[in-house]
Amino acid sequence: MKIAVMAHCRHPISPPFMGGMEVHAHHLAHALQARGHDVTLVAAGDSRVGVPVLPLMRQHYDSAYPWHDFHGTKVLNDHLDLSHAEALARLRDEGFDIVHNNTLHRYPPRLARSVGLPMVTSLHVPPFDALARAVRDSVAPWHPVTGCSRRHLDAYWPGGVAPDAHVVPNGIDPADWPFRATGNGEAVWAGRITPNKGTHLAIAAAVRAGIALTIFGSIEDSGYYEALVRPALGPRIRHGGHLAGSDLAREYGRASVLLFTPQWDEPFGLSAIEAMACGTPVAAIEMGAVREVVGDAGAYAKADGSDLDRALQAAQAIPRDRPRLRVERLFTLDRMIDGYEALYASALAHRGAAGGDPIRFPEIELPHRLVAAWDRAEVPQAI
Repeated sequence: MKIAVMAHCRHPISPPFMGGMEVHAHHLAHALQARGHDVTLVAAGDSRVGVPVLPLMRQHYDSAYPWHDFHGTKVLNDHLDLSHAEALARLRDEGFDIVHNNTLHRYPPRLARSVGLPMVTSLHVPPFDALARAVRDSVAPWHPVTGCSRRHLDAYWPGGVAPDAHVVPNGIDPADWPFRATGNGEAVWAGRITPNKGTHLAIAAAVRAGIALTIFGSIEDSGYYEALVRPALGPRIRHGGHLAGSDLAREYGRASVLLFTPQWDEPFGLSAIEAMACGTPVAAIEMGAVREVVGDAGAYAKADGSDLDRALQAAQAIPRDRPRLRVERLFTLDRMIDGYEALYASALAHRGAAGGDPIRFPEIELPHRLVAAWDRAEVPQAI
């Protein structure tokens, strides 16, 4: 198949990756290419991913419009609307068999519905108004939607999940995350350092438990870091920087437990399965889909983290082969790609259901007619 993989554009798709969505886009594009598909990544123009890139915008939007300063503003929303409109128009004549949409923007699903375009939309965040409405309005046999957990899909369809919405869990290549049979008695935390990731709760739990903790990840919210993370750093609590995957795998494998501390309706938790593949059990705040993903490879704490130190100590008693086997059974890259390929085939089989030529994009003048046609009153939340 000739596949356009549309990525989220807040950050470039380049290592070291800023978060799970960037990791997902990179591995999705490469895994599809390895299976013989003709893949083009539609992403920020400064992405460096090893497959052909069609720029969604010249540079990732956080470089000019940092999310913490601009989310929800007209200037960023207009920038995203125009960029997605122009990118979709450029895709019109490229002859793609299917589009895999990971953008979090409302335009791609609405286009799929309006012209019968074969598309798979994968959701990566909890629902916000503009995206949730676009997805609910557009899901169809030629436009299946995926969530990365059952809890994730239930949040989009609280009254009952649509027939063409499916769970396709995130996957990793276990070979990239080597198993270690023993840990060093210390804890590790990894992710973007920002309030909804709960870094400060991991620090507090480690201090109460008397266990050394190393934090890995980019500082996304500098005010949060300066107020609640930096003051706690010292011999037993340290920030190890933002690491590439192979270096992070070594750190996961050395540790005895991963602290996983979401403070939002967590759709999945990629860092949890990466650590689990290395044999590292998880002490987790139970929010969103955390228990669905971690299962019996972890111990759980309340949302406020008040008993996370207890969970930390309990998790260390979990045999290290248990988390590895759970990843191998449920969360491999091959399993994820199998799920997506099945949905591509299904979408293509239903491409005539909406009538007309399903592959052709409408002839449009950009951006104003497109914006008007796709409900200009719907203002997306930039994520």
